[in-house]
Amino acid sequence: MKILLVEDNPSISQFIQKGLQEQSYVVDIASDGKEGFYLATTNTYELIILDIMIPFMSGIELCKEIRNYKIQSPILMLTAKDDSEDIIEGLDNGADDYMTKPFILKELLARIRALTRRNQTNSTTIKFKDLELDLVKKTAKRAKKDIELTSKEFAILELLIKNQNQVISDTVIIESIWDMNSTNASNLVKVYIYRLRNKIDKEFDEKYINNIKNIGYILK
Repeated sequence: MKILLVEDNPSISQFIQKGLQEQSYVVDIASDGKEGFYLATTNTYELIILDIMIPFMSGIELCKEIRNYKIQSPILMLTAKDDSEDIIEGLDNGADDYMTKPFILKELLARIRALTRRNQTNSTTIKFKDLELDLVKKTAKRAKKDIELTSKEFAILELLIKNQNQVISDTVIIESIWDMNSTNASNLVKVYIYRLRNKIDKEFDEKYINNIKNIGYILK
């Protein structure tokens, strides 16, 4: 899952990023409202975390602009004080939840899980023929046989299943799975696709993961 964090305090942003990455989340960081708006409107995020007190554009203003842009990702507001006026204004402008600093990482992770569950369909599984992913348990099966996947392998396979019968380019995979500071991501895509083919297709006559030369990959 890819998350955008807009926070101008480097120590706080690094603390949150490290904690989220340890849970296999991909995190992009913006240090002000303008950068946050640019990232939010040029990338796809499953969750956006906004500090209220950020330069150029407050978190509340940014939240409003994101909603005006028709972006429906859950938004969690961070506030340095328990100011009910800020909290009410943030919720009125499209935020889904808020947290007051300081907070413990476990609480943040719980809030993230709750918000992303609300944004999912009732089904926790997605399927392609006899291939099945459990999005909550992060498990995979083909022909009812368990397949052990790393977090990145799972994320790529989830992307392919959700877009089955459509060609997904390297660029789309990179933007969805890796953060914006990742290097050599294009080469990594090839490595992970190779690993997925070995795990998903090798033992079966019907091959699901196909390479469309110079374009991308398709599950069909």
